Amino acid sequence: MTTRTRTDLCPGVSRPWPAEDGGLVRLRLVGGAVTAGQLRALAAVSATYGDGDLHLTRRANVQVRALPLVDDVLPAEVVAALAATGLLPSPTHELVRNVLVSPLTGLVGGRADLRGVAADLDAAVRADADLADLSARFLFVLDDGRGDVLARSADVGLVALDGGTVQLRWGTTWGPVLPVGDAAGAMVRVAHAFRAARAALDLGNEAPWHVDELPGSLEVPGLPATPPDPRLPAATDPRRTASSTRLPVSTGTSRCPTVTSNRAPWPSCSTAWPTRTASS
Repeated sequence: MTTRTRTDLCPGVSRPWPAEDGGLVRLRLVGGAVTAGQLRALAAVSATYGDGDLHLTRRANVQVRALPLVDDVLPAEVVAALAATGLLPSPTHELVRNVLVSPLTGLVGGRADLRGVAADLDAAVRADADLADLSARFLFVLDDGRGDVLARSADVGLVALDGGTVQLRWGTTWGPVLPVGDAAGAMVRVAHAFRAARAALDLGNEAPWHVDELPGSLEVPGLPATPPDPRLPAATDPRRTASSTRLPVSTGTSRCPTVTSNRAPWPSCSTAWPTRTASS
């Protein structure tokens, strides 16, 4: 069991990180989905209040740096400007909307289009008041069967076996094979089971952040541990998948690899998104 000495410190609008250059804020993009209009609006916020750049993280979220702080809190006008981008749909749950999805799902390749599952999962998490106290490091990982995010450490996740079925997983444990339509609800049940197991430890700020930090295997009522399905794919490198795929330009909802097509397709936390890229 991993013993924590504090709660996590992952930044958000409600909890900016006081960096040397000012406030750092992270906005969660579920499955990396973001519209051109939202990026333009966020670029304008960064140009007005921050360093003028948008920074992409390894979890396909976006950060704004060098924001003003008053007693380590963002001024109300900055919060209002960030909320107006449409990228803060739930102030109470902003820190726990951590959903990583195969970047090209529904665009090209993969066994299943998981965009709907990601959206349903996000809606279910935001509608559940109890899940607002999950760690901001708690991560949902959805692999569409190509194996590109299979190697990522997941607290709860799934892997598509074909167009209609997925295998659930939590931590290093594999769960049952389910219809894709049941996946979002099942993942929420796992999150609740983790939350209950963590609370039972009564450790306060030293409570685990992740499923595999629990002292034993997490048991989820009605979702038995199951051997890995033979149809599970091998893990692949998402950077190679994205860099070798041609995508059409769209004015609708974009995913991070298409938005940052002039840069590495799987940028690191230090990669900056110039405002001119977001506005183009």
